[in-house]
Amino acid sequence: MNASPLSTIEDARPGDLPAVLSILNHYISNDHCTFDTEPWSVAQKQAWFDAFQADNPYRLLVARADGQLLGYAHSGAWRPKKAYQVTAETTVYLHPDAAGQGLGARLLRELLATLAAAGVERAVAGVAQPNPASDRLHAALGFTRVGTFERVGRKFGRHWDVTWWQRDTRA
Repeated sequence: MNASPLSTIEDARPGDLPAVLSILNHYISNDHCTFDTEPWSVAQKQAWFDAFQADNPYRLLVARADGQLLGYAHSGAWRPKKAYQVTAETTVYLHPDAAGQGLGARLLRELLATLAAAGVERAVAGVAQPNPASDRLHAALGFTRVGTFERVGRKFGRHWDVTWWQRDTRA
């Protein structure tokens, strides 16, 4: 799988959920970067997927090349209270074979642009530690490291820290 410069980034299409879940479920089973502990089925995630609409400030963007979905980025409410609507949490996942080729940065840049256009002012991201690649990605895109919550997740028989990053979407 190659994340060539010819890959496109666009809103997810109705049939993309199985490919999105294939990527996410890989990380659920093999990595601490998500604190989900059980793989998701299409039926379990369908309502989440369907909530991403063009009139919603939160988006699910996918990258694809040659008909294959290489990765995705999505945004969502950071906290449920109305005053927090100016802030969104962002997430990026790539197919393991597409990592390290700049595609995560392209996806996250595009997601930040959609948030800014929708009036969302601040993006935040929680990165389970250690994750040097994600830390570099967020720093390179202008996110500021704001702190680390220690031992807030437990997966694979151990505790994990989460470092929080933030950035103005209009930067």
